[in-house]
Amino acid sequence: MNIKLISTLLLTLVTLASGLTSNDAAANTSVWKVSKDNDFIYLGGTIHILPVSEFPLPQEFTNAYQKSDAIVLEAKLPEATDTAFQMKMMQMMLYQNGQTLSGVLSKSTYRQLSDYLAGFGADINTLNGFKPGFIITMMAMLEAQRAQLSGDGVDAYFNQKALKDAKAIEYLESADFQMNMLASMGQGHEDKFIKMNLSQMEDFKTMFSQMIKSWRVGDIKALEKLVIEPMKEDPKSYQTMLVDRNKNWVPLIEKMFNDNDKEFVLVGVGHLIGDKSVVKLLEQKGYSVKKL
Repeated sequence: MNIKLISTLLLTLVTLASGLTSNDAAANTSVWKVSKDNDFIYLGGTIHILPVSEFPLPQEFTNAYQKSDAIVLEAKLPEATDTAFQMKMMQMMLYQNGQTLSGVLSKSTYRQLSDYLAGFGADINTLNGFKPGFIITMMAMLEAQRAQLSGDGVDAYFNQKALKDAKAIEYLESADFQMNMLASMGQGHEDKFIKMNLSQMEDFKTMFSQMIKSWRVGDIKALEKLVIEPMKEDPKSYQTMLVDRNKNWVPLIEKMFNDNDKEFVLVGVGHLIGDKSVVKLLEQKGYSVKKL
């Protein structure tokens, strides 16, 4: 298991939206310019997995990248060959205290999950020791592959481009932080968590295809309908994965206005829209935010 699995889960559960002002309605992609006095940075809302057919990206992303001295990602993306990282992640995703998935789920939910996984040729007995966060991540990956919608996302694309161009890469949080967050998903309400996500996987291809289309053209209201409503069915995850992280990131972003570089901050698009978003928090602090 690698960092792409984390990104998939964050995209599936956290790519949120809510209505913005009428000025945003005319915008045609998910890039913002944040200004203070004569200084500015760019914010790019990303899709963490994206099929090859969706490239090239909207021109606004390329323009922001070219005008920036550094990119800023959520967390460092480990190499696919980093077996030490993958082993560490697997250990974190496994129950360590004798607990099992079957022990935290009702019999009916466990049976429903077993039937679902069997549809992909997976045996739930081999996964009984894994935590719900791992299971949900795997489900999202399997659905994306079945729908032929999997592929490296916007973050991975710009990460590779920055490495090739010798452009600085900075991070908002550590990979360990993201692993801990994923490992704790659904903790204390595992049965409801699994049932909710099984329900949301029923029409994954349609939902995800519409999400990509809406992200590409900056259709905020469509994203709200597609993602924010189901996300809020799990208030604890909504708070942990979105609201709290947005609050943590804003001070880090504010520090970017105190240097001579121009940064292009690339995070899941759900972090940039809605009344608790990074964009809204920056606006409340007096920054000028314009959607490109």
